[in-house]
Amino acid sequence: MAKKPSKANLDKRVATAVRHFWHTRNRQGQHQGGESGRRDAGNRTQATGGKQLDGFTELVSELVVEAGIPEASVFSRGTKDVTLPGYFRATKRWDVVVVAEDQLLASVELKSLCGPSYGNNYNNRIEEALGSAKDIWTAYREGAFDHSPQPFVGYLMLLEEEKSSTSEVAVLEKHFRVQEEFRGASYATRCEWSLRRLVRERCYDATCLVLSDRKKGMNGKYREPAQDLCFKRFAKALCSHVKASYEAIRE
Repeated sequence: MAKKPSKANLDKRVATAVRHFWHTRNRQGQHQGGESGRRDAGNRTQATGGKQLDGFTELVSELVVEAGIPEASVFSRGTKDVTLPGYFRATKRWDVVVVAEDQLLASVELKSLCGPSYGNNYNNRIEEALGSAKDIWTAYREGAFDHSPQPFVGYLMLLEEEKSSTSEVAVLEKHFRVQEEFRGASYATRCEWSLRRLVRERCYDATCLVLSDRKKGMNGKYREPAQDLCFKRFAKALCSHVKASYEAIRE
């Protein structure tokens, strides 16, 4: 029987992933342009560097293996091919994919959102999340994954916690009123409601929101603003699903 990690142990592992994120992001910002002499404008250097979320990729992969899935069946971005067919597009690369006995058991997307520009980036993240969900579920319906059982589809976001992301944001209501939850809400609150609704609308099986301050995050500090979006619940939903699916196809 797979051993469930304790909450304290899981908290430490999430903290390690958060620390990896900020150290990698900071290192990329310092090194980019070292050979060419050119640097991306603003914080685009770190945003385009990649690798920041590798700590979460490794953690999610490890938890799936600890749940009883063979390591050879767990694919993570940067180490193995994580490409899956789509419906509205030919393929999409996920961050973690679980394929056992030639059947898709799970796919997970990991994203970050950092300052200074939150407005357009927040909208882009939500639009991307909606598009990816629609694409994979339609592909599943149309038999793109052969006779796979219904897969787990998850989404995790790490949001930088600072004044610009936690202060109230005005909304334009020239023609119609916006949803009450978004009126006067910060980008952090908007993210919370958006991720919650992605689950309620059955776009994703589980979503997770982690907030972390740039400076404190270097030491692994983070905060989870909502219990229904915490990493423990996200991980439990993922591991329970893949474990049950794997046992079923092995019978």
